[in-house]
Amino acid sequence: MVKRGLFVGRFQPFHIGHLTAISNILEKLDELVIVVGSSQYSHRMDNPFTAGERVTMIRRALEEKGISPSRYWIVPVPDVHVQVTWVAQVIGYTPFFTVVYTNDSLTLRLFTEAGYKVKPVPFHKRELYSATEIRKRMLNEKNWEELLPSSVVQFIKEINGVERLQDLAKSDVI
Repeated sequence: MVKRGLFVGRFQPFHIGHLTAISNILEKLDELVIVVGSSQYSHRMDNPFTAGERVTMIRRALEEKGISPSRYWIVPVPDVHVQVTWVAQVIGYTPFFTVVYTNDSLTLRLFTEAGYKVKPVPFHKRELYSATEIRKRMLNEKNWEELLPSSVVQFIKEINGVERLQDLAKSDVI
C-alpha cells in the first residue's frame, strides 16, 4: 500500500520553508498531497496570488528541487468557513491519505477528531521563512528573493506579483 500524507498551506507565496518541509515529509512517505488552501481567494493583501499561480509556484519549485511529479499531488481546496465540514471538504477534493502533517492547531484538532494520525512539521528558520515576512519585504522593497526558490522568484516576476501586492496596498489605504 502506498504511504500517502497530506500537507495544507496557503503558499502566499511558496517559499524555502515550505520546500524544506515537503522534502522532509517525502523522506517518510511515498507520496504527498499538497493542499492549496483558501483557493478561492486572490488579489488580497493576505492572499495576493491565485490558486493557479500557487500551484505553478509549487510545481516549479519541486521540479527545481528534482522531486518527481509521481511523488506528489497539488490540489486546490476552497474554504468552507464551517469547521465541522472542513475535513470532509478536504477528503472530497483529495486522493486517499492516512497521515496529516501540520503545525496549525485548528487543522491538528479537526483531523485528530476525524480519526487521522497528525504529525508536526519541523520548522526551517520560521522567523525568516514566513509568507507574511516575504510579502512585507515585497511591499517595502527589501530583499525577498533570497527566501524563495529561484524558480518561484522568476515566476513572481513573470506575473508582476510584487507590483500587484504594492497596488493592493495602495487600494487598501484609499
